Amino acid sequence: MGLSWQQGPLGRHPTGHLFVPDGPTPARLLFIEPLRRRMSVRFAGRRIALSDAVILLHEPARYPVAYFPVPDIDPGALEPGGRMTEHPDLGPTRWFTVRAGGSAAPRGAWRHIDPPAGAQALRETVAFAWRAMDAFLEEDERILGHAADSYHRIDIRASRRHLVVTHAGRVVADTTAPLVLYESGFAPRWYVPRADTNPGALTPVDGQTFCPYKGVASYYDVHGSSRAAWSYPNAYPEVVRIADMVCFEPDRVHIALDGERLHPAPGQAVVAHGIDRDLSPGEARTPAPGRPPWS
Repeated sequence: MGLSWQQGPLGRHPTGHLFVPDGPTPARLLFIEPLRRRMSVRFAGRRIALSDAVILLHEPARYPVAYFPVPDIDPGALEPGGRMTEHPDLGPTRWFTVRAGGSAAPRGAWRHIDPPAGAQALRETVAFAWRAMDAFLEEDERILGHAADSYHRIDIRASRRHLVVTHAGRVVADTTAPLVLYESGFAPRWYVPRADTNPGALTPVDGQTFCPYKGVASYYDVHGSSRAAWSYPNAYPEVVRIADMVCFEPDRVHIALDGERLHPAPGQAVVAHGIDRDLSPGEARTPAPGRPPWS
C-alpha cells in the first residue's frame, strides 16, 4: 500500500479518513510532488531518459507514476501518435510511440497537453508505460513493480508472544519467537521461523507473486488448504529478517496469538503484482552486491 493504492489515504477504501471541515471529501484526490531521486528509463538497450527532476503523480487506485521533463528525454525517443484520450482530472492526453535501436513500443508514453492550474508541475513532462520499457532505475539500481512510493513503509519487530497455527485439528506451527511485520495500511502479519513449523504440513505449490518491497513470494498448501502460507526465501535486503520465514493466512488456517484467534482484517485482501515484463523469479531478485544490472 502507498498513498493512493489499496487502503491508502487517497485510495478507494482508506483505512482512515481525511477531515475536510467545509464539506465532504472529493471522490477523487490527486497528489503531485517532486520525486527527489535520480531516475532513468532504458528501452531497446539504450538509456532514453535521465532526470533529477522527476515528478510523481499519486492517483486513486493506481501505483505512483513518474513523469520526466521533456528536456531530460532523448529527442529521438518519442514519436507522436494519432491517439488522444481524455484524463478525468488532467484533460487531453497525447500518446507516443517510443523508439530506440530499431525497436518500437506503440503507446509506450503519454503527456497531458494542457493540465489544469493545480497540475502545472506536469506541464512539459512525459510518463512512460512501465511494462513497455526494459527498465526503470534509481541511480544504478533497477526498480521493479512501479515507481518507489515514499509513503510505503515496512517495520519488523521481534516478539516473544506465543503463536500457534492449526488446521483440521493438527498443529502446523508453534513458536514463541515470531516476527511481526507492519506494512503501511495493512494489518500486522506474523512470520514464523521455519524451524518452528511442521515440515510435513507445508506442501510447496506452483505460482509465485512479487512485492516491490519484499521480493518474490513462494506459496504452500497446508493440509489441503490452498495457498494458506507463503514465504520470501530470498527477501530483499531491506526486509532480510523475514527471509525464509513462513506467514499464514488467518482466513485459511486457525492462528492463535497468546490464545486469542486472529481474524482477517476487513478490506485487507492483497492485490498481487505480476513481475514486470514477465521476468523470471531469478531476474526479479536483487543482483549481486556491487554489480549494477545496467550500465
